[in-house]
Formats: sequence, structure tokens, C-alpha cells
Amino acid sequence: MFSAPPSVMTSPKGNRAHKMKLPIFTQKGMLEVPSPTEKDWSKDDEDNCVFSDPEQEVDSLPQPYRMINKLVNFLFDRSWEIIEERDVLRTAELSRIQPTIYSPFIESTLNKMPNCMAVSQDYVFIGGTKGFSIYNLHNAKRIYVWEKLKVDVTSIWATDLGNEILIAPVDEMGIVRLFYFYKDSLFLIKAINEVDDTSKQTTCIKMEISEGGDFAAFLLQGAGDICLDVYKLPKESWLKEVEYPQLSANSKKKVRQLQMNTLDPVKTDSFEMDINICFRGDVKLSLPVHIMKIKPPKPVTGTTFKSPLEVFAKIEDCCGLGSGQNHFIKDSQWEQQVAIFNATYKKYLDGEWEEELLSMATFHFLLPSFIIAMPAEVKNPPGVACVLGVHWTGSHNFFLYSLNRTLKDKVDPESTWPCAAPITVSQLSCCCSYLVLACKDGVLTLWDLAQGFSLGVIALPERCLCQSIHFLKYFLVHKGQNMYPEGPVKSQMKCVVLGTDGSLYLVAASGTQRPTLSLLVERPVKHPEEAICAVAPVRALPGMVLIFSSNGSVHLMDVATSQIICAFAPPRSYHLAVPWKPVFVVSSHHPCFLLRGDHPDELGSASNAEDIPNSIFYFNFKACPLLENITRNCTIPQTDMLDNAAFPQVLPLEKRCENFFQKRLQKLEKNKAKEQEHWTRLRRYSLLLQRENFKK
Repeated sequence: MFSAPPSVMTSPKGNRAHKMKLPIFTQKGMLEVPSPTEKDWSKDDEDNCVFSDPEQEVDSLPQPYRMINKLVNFLFDRSWEIIEERDVLRTAELSRIQPTIYSPFIESTLNKMPNCMAVSQDYVFIGGTKGFSIYNLHNAKRIYVWEKLKVDVTSIWATDLGNEILIAPVDEMGIVRLFYFYKDSLFLIKAINEVDDTSKQTTCIKMEISEGGDFAAFLLQGAGDICLDVYKLPKESWLKEVEYPQLSANSKKKVRQLQMNTLDPVKTDSFEMDINICFRGDVKLSLPVHIMKIKPPKPVTGTTFKSPLEVFAKIEDCCGLGSGQNHFIKDSQWEQQVAIFNATYKKYLDGEWEEELLSMATFHFLLPSFIIAMPAEVKNPPGVACVLGVHWTGSHNFFLYSLNRTLKDKVDPESTWPCAAPITVSQLSCCCSYLVLACKDGVLTLWDLAQGFSLGVIALPERCLCQSIHFLKYFLVHKGQNMYPEGPVKSQMKCVVLGTDGSLYLVAASGTQRPTLSLLVERPVKHPEEAICAVAPVRALPGMVLIFSSNGSVHLMDVATSQIICAFAPPRSYHLAVPWKPVFVVSSHHPCFLLRGDHPDELGSASNAEDIPNSIFYFNFKACPLLENITRNCTIPQTDMLDNAAFPQVLPLEKRCENFFQKRLQKLEKNKAKEQEHWTRLRRYSLLLQRENFKK
């Protein structure tokens, strides 16, 4: 064991002070013991002294003390730098303006864990243990509970069909069921993928219901295979069957009336019987009609055609045009190309093979438009989907399948939209007029389906890919406030794009102009806990989105100014159990959103999962003073927009052409006046020259 000299142990401040020491005098040669009397001291001592660097005192230490001293000094210096950086960050954090935090307007306490939520009309549908519950959106009263399953419900959809609601819960086994909710009755239509033989059981991975509820598509996986089943929903027949049920069926069924869990604006657990909701198991509704089954596209392999003429004949039929299936490349050519590639990049490929993932599908129901060619004999009612757009994992192509077919028809895409890179994310707007395709290279393609042309192509910054896309209802900034136009707006699109690095962008496109990309939130480098994990547009507030961060915070942002307006948080005794995957739902027709919260103090003490207290918090935007004015006045009258030249994009085409010609005419008249003034000056100048010459 050894101990370091005193010079080794230094503090950060001491080390800095040590570096600032001035040079000192040291004696040349060997030191001698001085004489006892001062008169015998040498007068030439000053000549024998030289300047000495204080650092040399440390450098002169023997090993390993010199190495230990350097390491300790480096450790203290680095620690001091970290302390200073944290102090600067703490000071900046304290100087940041904290947004106003609003508490929930209503708290609904549940005795069972809610796994998912959906909102439609004035009802909230909460999926949980062995079924789902129906609540009133405005007063949080529970009006019905359907619990007939052996497993929990993991996800739930609710689609507005007018006065009716189509409910589609999915349980832990992946079985999806369709329910029909009409007035005060609930009807079970069908379990889509439930079978008696468990070996043939499939799991519903994803589902989509068209706007208006005319079609439904379910992505089913089972036995290593995956397919997309598409159904036509007979909603007109359902309405007739529930309005005029058979009298014999009504007499056999005993209607059950369930109690309701009411909740006042603060908190209550009292029970009332205001609304009678009954489950009508005696009424059998018409079953959905299966129209087609779509499987992933086959991998591109060697050609099966014997001559180029067969390839051209296939292309003339427009069947699979652009999918890459119709080619004249032989198997030997593919094998030769693969061998050359493997030989060239062998050192990069060895030991780095990735497991091939099961192909997944993303699909959207598209309305009739100029960009989708339909046969002349097909007559689609307005507002009813006519085409299903599908893209698969790792595929460059966006396939379009006609919905006007039967199960006997051959399932081939009517057309294909090829992209330069594999499509990773796609999103359709709520009005079904705009579509965005995000590719693996970070490029976004914007489509105006209603008008039938592309709004442009824009790329995200380097090393940033698209994670999710969220459409905003088009808004304008009028007198410093975001407002919705009163009339329809054509070829005007705005959406928010969440990047894989946690950054947030606003993409705007207007007609034939180049789309723009604006940064809303930078990548959280210094504060990774503030990374955005979910984004939700708020249709009740123009240009506003809810941002959910990994640390459990919920903020409301104005995308027009990139500013945080306010924040929302449950009471201190609650927190988000899974902040990176929050359970929430935003109402499309009402200014509110619901958020699930869990009680942290009792999570560990509860012996049973059903005993864990959970709450659904109801946040009302109208109850927030900062948002009260926005919710009341958020629409620009059409007359104000027509009279205001600042909004040319919302004017009708005739009005825009008229304004263009008027401006052009004014410009020509102005140029003509300038030209006349110029010629007048020239004439005057020529007259002056003539007079001067005449005088001479």
C-alpha cells in the first residue's frame, strides 16, 4: 500500500487556483545549510535564482504518483464542468415560463381497469374486464355494462351511423364482434372471426370502418398466414330490423335493466335509474356480406411468360400495372444478380441477416374522386366508399381495390401507385379528401383525392423518419386567432408529422404551390424524458393539438405559433400508469377529451387487479379561461373572407379569376399612365432643346 503526496489531493477550485499561480524563484545548484549569522550570507543569491514553473513540482513526482495525480485532476475538472452545466440548465429551467395547468372537470372512479376508450355522439365506450361499458359523455353516468366474455377487451371502435352507433370491441384472443347501438337497445350482430375449431382461430390485428359505416375491413392472422377480409355492412337493413322487430321475439325475451353509475361535477358513487338500456339478444340482425379476401402480394420472381408479347398483352389489360409482377426477367438472371451482390458485399452481409418480419397491411376506404377511375356502369351514392387502398410492409406499391364486387370475382387491384421507396406510414384525412404516403427514405407524398392531383412531395430532415401523421381541419389566422372558414375549402391541407426522433413538424400544402415544412418541436436532446409519444388534433379548437410526453405531461400547442397554450394534469394523487402509451380519446364533435389515470399509492398494495383504483378524467376545454374565447368564436363568416384579400385560397374559382383580371387591368392602367407621363417628359425636354437651339 502507498499513499499519494499531499500535492495529489486537490479540489476543483484548488486545482484552478493552482493553475493560476505565478512562477516562483528556485535556487540553482545544490542547496547548502546557511550560516547562523545573516552577515555571512552571500550577496549573489539573486543571481543564483531562476524562475520555476509551479507545474514542474507535480511533473517531478515519481511514477505512479504522477499518473494518479493527472487522473484525479482530470476527474475533478470534469466533475466541475458537469456541475456548471447542470447549474446553467437548472437556471434556464427556473427561468422558463410554466404553462397554466388545468385540472379535470369530472372524475369517474372505476373499480376495474379500463384498457381502451372510444367516443361517438354523446356516449363513451370503455373496454375492460370481460366486456365493455357505455357512459354518458356529459355527466359521466354509466348507462350499461356488457360483460359476457372470459377475457378482457383490449381495443374498441365506435362509428357514427347517423342516429345509430356501430361498436366493434376486440378481446385478448383477437376476436372482433360487431354491436349495433340504437336508442335504448344494444344488439349483437356477429363475431367476425370466431370459430369452433381453435386450431383454425385467427387473430384480428387491425380493423377499419369506412366513413358512414358502409364497409369494414379486418386484418386477420393465424397459422402463419395473414389476410385482409372486407365486408359490406347492411346498415339500411339493420335500421328496419330494429324499428320493426318481430312481435314473437319480443315476447320471448326478458329485458334486463341495469343500474347506472352516476357522477356529479366533483365525484360520486351513487346509483340512479334515469335511462333504461337493454340488451336485445332476441333480435337477429342481418349479417355482414363478405365481398373479398386480400392476401399480401407475391414476391417478385422469375417470369412465367414465354415471350415479350405476353407481357405486353398483360399490361394492356392494366392488371397489376406498376406492381412489378409483369416483367420478362428469368430466374437465372435473378440468381446471377443475387450472386454478384452477395460476392460484392460479402463482408457487410456476414452475420447480419435479419429475421424476415410478417407482412402487415395498412388500409383506407376512399370515396369516389377524379383520381380514381371507376367503370361507367358503376353508380356510387355520394359519400359512400368505392375503393380500398392497401399497402403492405416493405412494399413500394399502394394498391387500389374496387369495393363493387362479390366474393366470386377475382381479387386483383384495379390500379397501383408505385413509390420510389417502401411505404411505412399512410394517413387519410377525416373528410377522405387528402392522403399522405410516407416512405422509408423520409419523403412524404401529398395527394388531393377530391380534385385528382398531387399537392407535392416534401422530405423530412436527414435521419428523421415519419412515425405518425395527424390531419388538422384547415384553419386560417385572422386577427391573431386561429379560425375555421365557414364554407368549403378546396386543395388546402395541413397536417402534423411526428418524427421517429421525437421532433414534430407542420406540413402545409396549397393548390399547385410547393408544400412547406415547419418545425414545431425540436428533438429533445438535453431532456429525453420530454420526448413526444403521442399527438392528437383537437377539432373543437382550430390549429390546436394535444401533445403527450414520456414524462406523463399533457400540453396543448398552437401549431400556428409553435407555442404551448396550457397543460392538463390529473390530481396529484394520480399519474399515468404507462406515460409512453397513454390511454385517451378526444371527442370529434365536443370540446373535451378523456384520459385514464391510476393511483400510485395503492398499486403495490392491491392484491387483486380488480381492486386497483382507476379513474377516467374528463377535461372540458370550455371550462378553461384561456380557451373559452376560442371555443365560442372559431369560425370566419363567408362574407368576411370574400371581402378580405388576405384569404385568396378560400375564394371560389370565379371570384379568384375576377380578382386576378382586376389586378391585371389595374396594373396595365398603371403602366399606361407611367408611359404617358414618360412621353410627356420627353416632349417637354425636346421643346426646351429646340428653344435653346433657336436662341443660339
